[in-house]
Amino acid sequence: MKKIVLVGAIAAVLSSSAVFAADLAAPAPAAPAAVGPWDFAVGGGVTSNYLFRGISQSNNRPSVNASGELRYNVNSDWQIYGGLAGSSIKLTNQDNSSPGLELDVFGGLRATFGNFSADIGAIAYTYHGGVHPGVIGPIFPTNPTYFEGYAKLAYKVTDWLTIGANGFYSPNFLDFGTAGTYVAGTAKITLPHDFALSGEFGHQTLGRADLLHGGLKLPSYNYWNAGLSYTYKLATLDLRYHGTDLSKFRCNLITGPTNFVGAPSSKYCGSTFVASLSFALESKDLK
Repeated sequence: MKKIVLVGAIAAVLSSSAVFAADLAAPAPAAPAAVGPWDFAVGGGVTSNYLFRGISQSNNRPSVNASGELRYNVNSDWQIYGGLAGSSIKLTNQDNSSPGLELDVFGGLRATFGNFSADIGAIAYTYHGGVHPGVIGPIFPTNPTYFEGYAKLAYKVTDWLTIGANGFYSPNFLDFGTAGTYVAGTAKITLPHDFALSGEFGHQTLGRADLLHGGLKLPSYNYWNAGLSYTYKLATLDLRYHGTDLSKFRCNLITGPTNFVGAPSSKYCGSTFVASLSFALESKDLK
């Protein structure tokens, strides 16, 4: 959820997830055909680097995650849902100074209208454990918990192509005292033998942090990813390339410095390859 942590000294402005599904390359899911009034989904996985909009939330190291979702099917086209998702995180390269868990609480409404689908909801990103005020810097946000509202739209053009558009808005991004907006376009191509190609291109807009967090203008930036996935029964292997147009210095204004020698810079925003293995189980799979 998804996610950028902004840490650092007075010259840097700090920030997290999610991700949670906050940032899937695939378009918004359609409400599934009802298997009864109540439905559920659970999942979990491991990734070589937990990224949120192109910025590492795990110190460029592996991360594990798990999620659960409860659904109420109003009918075959409308679904109300809510759930939890957790990921292991490390928001700084300094020991004992980062939360160890991101826990996301989310809920919303999904609907389908022929080949068109919509997912509208909200997500709260919460961080737990490990923060020691003053260890990293006097303006480190000891509790960067915040929430976003979102809308995800998708259109199935053909049996093999789905395109989408996602939008997220937070009035107080990472509790920095500034609004944050993320908009993105997505596409997914279904290939034979359970393979798929998918990608995303988005823009994160950030404003000026409040005085408590340095009062600096946070850099807005572009983010993209493209990858290949393979699904076998309940398991999916995803191989994906991520990138942003943030320089190491501009990244430092968002994440705080990971290099204190010379001009402060951050290693958390560079282009990188990520491998992920995930498992998903829905109630219909038990039928």
